[in-house]
Amino acid sequence: MSFFPRVFGVNWKQMQAKVRYRILILTLLPILLTLVSLVFITIYWNISYTGKQLFMKVKADLTVASNTLVSVQKSQEKQLELVMNSWEFQNEFRQFDTSQDDSRKKIEVFLEAQKQKLDLDFLSLVSISEAAADPDLRFMLPKVEGRDAYSGMMVLGPNRLARIAPDLVAAANILLVETPRSQKLTKTVEDRGLLSRSLLPIPDASGNIAWYLDGGILFNRDTRIVDHIRDLVYDKGTLPERSIGTVTIFLDNIRISTNVPLHFFPQDGETEGRALGSLVSEEVKQKVLSQGLLWVDRAFVFNDWFISAYSPLVDIQGNRIGMIYTGFSESPFIHNYLLNIIELGTILMLVLLVSGLLVYRGAYSLLQPIERIHHVVKAVQSGRNLRIGSLGLERDNELSNLAEQFDRMLDLLQRRNSQIQAASELLEDKVEERTRSLQEKTEELQNNVALLNETRQQLVTNEKLTALGELTAGIAHEINNPTAVILGNMELLKFELGDNAKIVEEEIDLVIQQVGRISTIIRSLLQYSRPGEFNAPLEMHQLTPIIEEMLVLVRHSIQEQEVILNQELNASYPIEVNRPQLLQVLINLVVNAAHAMDERGRIWIRTYDWVHMDEPIGVKIEIEDEGKGIPQEQLSRIFDPFYTTRKDGTGLGLSLSYGIIKRIGGTIEVSSTVGKGTLFTIGLYHNAKEERTDTPYEGLHFNGT
Repeated sequence: MSFFPRVFGVNWKQMQAKVRYRILILTLLPILLTLVSLVFITIYWNISYTGKQLFMKVKADLTVASNTLVSVQKSQEKQLELVMNSWEFQNEFRQFDTSQDDSRKKIEVFLEAQKQKLDLDFLSLVSISEAAADPDLRFMLPKVEGRDAYSGMMVLGPNRLARIAPDLVAAANILLVETPRSQKLTKTVEDRGLLSRSLLPIPDASGNIAWYLDGGILFNRDTRIVDHIRDLVYDKGTLPERSIGTVTIFLDNIRISTNVPLHFFPQDGETEGRALGSLVSEEVKQKVLSQGLLWVDRAFVFNDWFISAYSPLVDIQGNRIGMIYTGFSESPFIHNYLLNIIELGTILMLVLLVSGLLVYRGAYSLLQPIERIHHVVKAVQSGRNLRIGSLGLERDNELSNLAEQFDRMLDLLQRRNSQIQAASELLEDKVEERTRSLQEKTEELQNNVALLNETRQQLVTNEKLTALGELTAGIAHEINNPTAVILGNMELLKFELGDNAKIVEEEIDLVIQQVGRISTIIRSLLQYSRPGEFNAPLEMHQLTPIIEEMLVLVRHSIQEQEVILNQELNASYPIEVNRPQLLQVLINLVVNAAHAMDERGRIWIRTYDWVHMDEPIGVKIEIEDEGKGIPQEQLSRIFDPFYTTRKDGTGLGLSLSYGIIKRIGGTIEVSSTVGKGTLFTIGLYHNAKEERTDTPYEGLHFNGT
């Protein structure tokens, strides 16, 4: 593995191999390392120190928010004391008579006016018996000592809110929103209300406590407190540009009062909504609500990451009922970090560029001779005849001595190259002459071997044909006489039967036809062994009628087997053939296909037009079986005369078929897979071609597996 990889398209190994670059690198490397170290130290310090400062700030913001909630409750107590000590209330309270509805109604009207004036959500006068009967106020009564008010938070359902003020029920309803990184919603609406409630005892003239002022605010949908806290801790100039400071009050894990926006950057004309009803992330809920711990870290708030702080809220019984949150968006700070890195990187590149120019300018007197030497070296490598010559330096200079020695070495190398080139040319001439002679002898040997093979093949074929001629002559003589007797007797039988011959007329005609077929086969055998003595006439025929006639003729030959013949006869182009001979070829192939299967199976016979260059030139016939297949070593011999693998076969069927197809210029292709079957494909031209004898198996193709 190379220790000098290509980085930014530069081969650093080549760079180190060049003296001028090494000088520049060695000079600039200390500057580069110093600047890079400075950048990384600055980045580390910025991230580490600034990150701590951000978490310290958000924690301080949370403290301000928590203290603001406490001050809100203290303010509520002061407001109730102001109401109680007002002249109007004291005047009405002294005249208050519980038995008169008008007397209590006057106080309720007064309290309603004070509620609107003080921005309270509810304010009412409660008797000590009513307070004791109220399950929510019952917990506050023991904490009210003397004449001091007590404040606390509580969570109330719709029915208990309605007991305080009916309009609080509708104000408390918040539609919940699916929120990323939070738990799945188990309900769609939050109908509970989070209250800041204050209870103030009202002594009568004798100092006894019989009545209480009950007042407070509902946090659900209330924006005054969270906006007030936001304005305190996130005023203009406290955060980077485009950073958003937010404050939220949670009921359990649901935002019921917040200034977290639905969209950080609303479009023109849109009103920026608030993320009411959204949920806090699951990790914050587990730590703050479940464990009661403080969260000061980055957190996913609604739809973005924020530097966040969360603190649990407790009710008057000490139960955790929600959280208060402060935080600001993280992305502007990350943007500033990246901007600082880019600025530092830019400064680094500028300083490095200026330093490089200064170093290069100072080392120019040294680099110019090196550049001259390098130029001559590259020219010599490309085949040019150059010399370094004088460098304009002092004679005892190392580079001047190096250039002089290098020029001498080039002169010596040029003389050696001339000698080597002359010897090489002489050697190439001798090699070329010997190679040409060897090629001529090799071609002559190949021609002799090919001629010998052709002669041997022709001798074998001639011997087979001679033997076949003698055999077929005897067979023809022995068979022709019986067939003539059979044919005469069948004609006599038909005549003797007269009208009764109609019953077996089809069988009689079939016997006569088969006798004619026997005569045709005998002539074909003679034709194969002595093709020059037979000249079968060729005529234009449609292929489909010939196929149909063949199917009738082979029916009796394969009727003992459960063989299914599937036909796909789509050929329409006429061909020039001898009908009986083509019938003989097709019958041979179909019967062979039936014998290749064990008693049962399927044979497909397909015909289609043979198209070449978008023009029909003939037809093709496919005969496919699902028999045992032909092994590869036997496939090339199936068309040899007398070669057969069947005990009762003669080995002449395929030989004769090949000879018939070959004499009209057709082709036969064979493909076979052992255990699956064999496919024979015959190609017949529209116009029969003259027989070709340049090779024993022209037009024959084998493919076996």
